[in-house]
Amino acid sequence: MAVSIHSHWENILQPTFESPYFKVLIEFVKLAYATSSCYPPGKMIFNALDLCPPEKTKVVILGQDPYHGPGQAQGLCFSVPNGIPHPPSLINIFKEMEKDVGIPYPKSGDLSPWAKQGVLLLNATLTVQAHQAGSHQGKGWEKFTDQIIQVLSDRYESNVFLLWGGYAKQKLKLIDGEKHCVLTSGHPSPLSANRGYWFGNDHFSRANQYLKEKGKEPIDWAL
Repeated sequence: MAVSIHSHWENILQPTFESPYFKVLIEFVKLAYATSSCYPPGKMIFNALDLCPPEKTKVVILGQDPYHGPGQAQGLCFSVPNGIPHPPSLINIFKEMEKDVGIPYPKSGDLSPWAKQGVLLLNATLTVQAHQAGSHQGKGWEKFTDQIIQVLSDRYESNVFLLWGGYAKQKLKLIDGEKHCVLTSGHPSPLSANRGYWFGNDHFSRANQYLKEKGKEPIDWAL
C-alpha cells in the first residue's frame, strides 16, 4: 500500500514507525484495506502530514474519524474533495467562517489550500471501514496522532490549536498552553451547533489575530 508523507515528518517520526505498536497497527490497516472497503484511499492516509510539514505548521485542527462514505475522505479532517456535497459539520464550519471573517460560503469543500498554508487537519484516527464510523478506533492510531500533537507542542512555539468538541478537548493535556494558543468550543456538528456551542466562537479571526501578534503570516481562509 503506497502512502505519501512529507520527508520532514518521516524523519521526526522514524522511531515511531519502527516501534512494535506501529508495526501492529500497519498490519491491521493493510489487512483491512485488502479485505474490505476502507477510507481514505491508501495513498492519502497521511495526507495531512504530507501537505503540512512540521516547521510550517501554524494552526492545528483536530477531527476524530475520517468520513466513511464513498468519495468523501481525503486524509484531511472535515475536508471533502471538490464536487462532493458538504457534510453537516463542514457546512457549519463554513457558516461560522462566513460570519466571523466575512468570506463567502465556498463552493468546494476541499480544505487542502488551508493545509498548504500551515493548517494541520489531523484526525485522531486516520482510517475507517466504509459505512462504519469509529471502526478503526482503538487500534493504535490515537497513540500515533497524540505523538504528532506532542511533537508540535514540544518542538515548536506560537501555534494555534483549535479543539472542537469533547473528543478534541481531551488533547488539552498534550499541549503546552504557555507556548501556544489553545481555542476550544463545541463541535460543529448540528447536534452541538444547534444547541449554541459552536456558532460565534470566532476561531478563524482569533487564530489569525494570535498569529499576527507572534509575527506569523495569518491564514487566508478563502477557498
